[in-house]
Amino acid sequence: MLSVLLLFLATTASAAAGKGKGKVKGGSGGLRFRRESGTFKVLQVADMHYADGRSTPCQDVLPAQNRGCSDLNTTAFLYRVFRAEDPDLVVFTGDNIYGLDSTDAAKSMDAAIAPAIAMKLPWAAGIGNHDQEGTLSREGVMRHLVGMKNTLSRFNPEGVEIDGYGNYNLEVGGVEGTPLANKSVLNLYFLDSGDYSTVPSIPGYGWIKASQQAWFKQTSASLQLNYTSEQPKQKEPAPALAYFHIPLPEFSSFTASNFTGVKQEGISSASINSGFFTTMVEAGDVKAAFIGHDHLNDFCGKLTGIQLCYAGGFGYHAYGEAGWSRRARVVSVQLEKTESGEWQGVKSIKTWKRLDDQHLTTIDSEVLWNRGSNGRRKKNHDGN
Repeated sequence: MLSVLLLFLATTASAAAGKGKGKVKGGSGGLRFRRESGTFKVLQVADMHYADGRSTPCQDVLPAQNRGCSDLNTTAFLYRVFRAEDPDLVVFTGDNIYGLDSTDAAKSMDAAIAPAIAMKLPWAAGIGNHDQEGTLSREGVMRHLVGMKNTLSRFNPEGVEIDGYGNYNLEVGGVEGTPLANKSVLNLYFLDSGDYSTVPSIPGYGWIKASQQAWFKQTSASLQLNYTSEQPKQKEPAPALAYFHIPLPEFSSFTASNFTGVKQEGISSASINSGFFTTMVEAGDVKAAFIGHDHLNDFCGKLTGIQLCYAGGFGYHAYGEAGWSRRARVVSVQLEKTESGEWQGVKSIKTWKRLDDQHLTTIDSEVLWNRGSNGRRKKNHDGN
């Protein structure tokens, strides 16, 4: 039954997807806010752990779900959530495949990303700590992603000596036909948070290195200068979002009283603090950072002006908790509108999660940031 559903979803995807959006172009993909609604929507997919499709079993599901459950359930969830949300950009934040269980890493990556390509959705990806454990090296995995259809992923900035693979930024233009059409009113940063420490005296996971932080600071400063000094000049820098895989140590700063969502396992950050959170605070434009890695955490908490958000586990071959639905995180960025009806810069950033249950339930809707305020949190449960 599931295979029939997948076939139906795939064959109808192209016609149903991308309403109101242009085709993917070169460069930053021609990403821009929608004219009708003044919105730009990003759907984050964390930790698919895809392997060999139908032959790959599910982990941590209820006994009633176990029969016939495989990677194809992950694929079906992708199609369902893409159709429900119609995102302007899909972001895969690493552990897209589970290399150890994959017979052919390239084929597994192709199958994992296939729904986004079938629906002609622009997408960007980074790598986690499990993608490279199969037949492709870490560099090979990123090069494969960069060569796929509709991708906005980039290997690394040209002409820059930088650690890791998959450090890049994307710019989102204002509404076409408005004064800000040729300015990036929203900036997106993607960083390779590594896999495991290569320093013998430091155990555990990798971290964002000094060379990556230097690139980030330079890129952020340049984008802010362009936005505030080039015509039409803007009073404040454009807001930015950051995406990577492994949590920063600062994700351990929260208790149940000061975050939205759940924390059901420890924070698996690097055992040292490389200072990237401080770097983001000093840059001043990043309003929220989004990660994966710890599948049973899906919370957002605010620290020193930046929202730190987990997505929650998406894939069925990834560890989870039986009865706790797989999920995706959505971020919707809204532009301001003048009295004359013209779209301006970003007004607010909102988020919610979609569950892979019978109704694709929306939970934990909240405002992460509001222009002109401290981003006071507002909660409801309808995603609107």
